[in-house]
Amino acid sequence: MVIKLKNKKALYYAILPIAYFILSLTCVSVVFVVLKIILDIYYRYNSQYGGTLVDAIKLFMIFKQQTGLEQNLNYVIIALFTFIVYYLFMRKTFVGLAKIVEATTQMASGDLDKTIDIDCKGDTKILGDNINIISRLLKDVTVQERKAQQTKADLITNVSHDLRTPLTSIKGYLGLINEDKYRDEVQLRYYVDIAYEKSKELEILINDLFELTKVQNNSITLDKIDINLVELLNQIIFQFGYQFESEKIQERSFFSEDKLIISADPNKLVRAFQNLINNGIKYGTGEFLDIYAYKKNDYAVVDVISYGNPIPSVELPYIFDRFYRVEKSRNKNDGGSGLGLAITKSIVTLHGGIISAQSDGEKTIFKVMLPLLKEKIEINEKEL
Repeated sequence: MVIKLKNKKALYYAILPIAYFILSLTCVSVVFVVLKIILDIYYRYNSQYGGTLVDAIKLFMIFKQQTGLEQNLNYVIIALFTFIVYYLFMRKTFVGLAKIVEATTQMASGDLDKTIDIDCKGDTKILGDNINIISRLLKDVTVQERKAQQTKADLITNVSHDLRTPLTSIKGYLGLINEDKYRDEVQLRYYVDIAYEKSKELEILINDLFELTKVQNNSITLDKIDINLVELLNQIIFQFGYQFESEKIQERSFFSEDKLIISADPNKLVRAFQNLINNGIKYGTGEFLDIYAYKKNDYAVVDVISYGNPIPSVELPYIFDRFYRVEKSRNKNDGGSGLGLAITKSIVTLHGGIISAQSDGEKTIFKVMLPLLKEKIEINEKEL
């Protein structure tokens, strides 16, 4: 059988056992010859038996010569000690390989918590450590796959529930209309209006779900341009004028005088900030909604602050998950799709930004950090 050695490392591992065996044989042979010479010299000047170990070894050698077993016993002794020395050289390697085989057998049976602990150095130690790393990565992948399966199941459940609710209403009211079960034209109009509103809820949910899927699968293209973030926020706030008035909320803006120039897709970024402002209007119960924009290091930072109805601390880590809804008591209107914050986070992440949330007994803050254009930062610093 021909063994193809692809690299020097493979050649090294192939000849290593042979090299250790040759080294062991050489060491034993040299020591044996040296001892034989020393004993011959010793016996030449001291022929009497003094009861020492050296004398005993010398008598044994004389016995070999007299019985004619000199040559054969020399080979046996050299071979025996060669294997002993070879074992001492390779013992830690053999023990380490045995531990690796035992541990990998348990790992193969599904015990990914098993680790290999090898008390040696060199490549055997590296091999054991690498297997431990692979085992941990495999365990992490397995956990992530389970979470993904659970998320997929939850997504299907939530989508089915959110689609079924308005669809049931549409079907019910259209059924009443189809069976002429209405008193007059006014009630007919009422049924039609409800079915229409529920159909718009369905459209919002489907569009949001479609957009979130595209964003999270990186199948969406950003048409980036240089944007003055303060100007963009002013335009968005102006669009919410009627909504602020109808909800009796006063919007307060606190914008930095710094030029917050970023590279972004304006349409996508508008959607992200609209979701945050909508969320503040929808869940806040205070009289104000504050929006801050300022520079921090190399980032443009936007804080959207609503007051009242805090988000429980146990729920904060999950508010950017798809279809996650905070306790119903915070919601003044159930008309959302449950995807707004998830879409916002995906858009911010696509722009290389960071979004976070914090909430206490008084207020809830959504913080968005977007990278400033470096060349614009340098220009601003020169102007200052």
